[in-house]
Amino acid sequence: MTPPLALDIDGTLTTPEQTIAPRAFSLLAEWDAPVVLATGKAFPYPVALCQFAGIPERVVAENGGVALADGELRYAGDPERVDAAIAAFEDRGGELGWDGVDTINRWRETEVAVSRTADEELLREVAAEFDLEFVDSGYAFHLTTPGVSKGAALAGVADVLGYDPEAFVAVGDSENDASTFEVVGESYAVANADETAKRTADHVLDDGYVDGTLDALRRVRDSE
Repeated sequence: MTPPLALDIDGTLTTPEQTIAPRAFSLLAEWDAPVVLATGKAFPYPVALCQFAGIPERVVAENGGVALADGELRYAGDPERVDAAIAAFEDRGGELGWDGVDTINRWRETEVAVSRTADEELLREVAAEFDLEFVDSGYAFHLTTPGVSKGAALAGVADVLGYDPEAFVAVGDSENDASTFEVVGESYAVANADETAKRTADHVLDDGYVDGTLDALRRVRDSE
């Protein structure tokens, strides 16, 4: 039986140039089981990607802060505490680091993403002071509520879809995918993954980015 999928986006469904690879769309659209896009991006981004890929809107966004599956929308975390921490960070001279209109956080509801060019030491200090998790997705620093994770959110999505989380196959590239790898039955880290993801995954792929993901999906499909 074809297993459901939990796929990260950045570094996993993208090219090395950080663009979405349309060649992945046909494989996702033809997959004979649910596909969940699990990302650190704000909620609208994976929803839009589902629409463009022609698959149902099943997503985990904001590192687990928001999840949508089959019309059921769930939130997790303490966004007011996150906002207070970011206010303290900025009061002490910290900057989020996004130029112009901050589309990275404009639609973000449960956490805040900060550029990796920002003052990491100060941000970690503030995170500890406000009892928040500091997550490095490889593309941004995130402040999020303890206990909120992609893995925890995927478990809830699996329940809505009528699956055990262990039925899922996951592919990812970052430390924020480790919690997903820990709850699914089989996990793959693409070649460009960070050490946490590689250490947690069941398999480390020879190819990176979308090429690695497509290789993993072919392996899964061929093993049915």
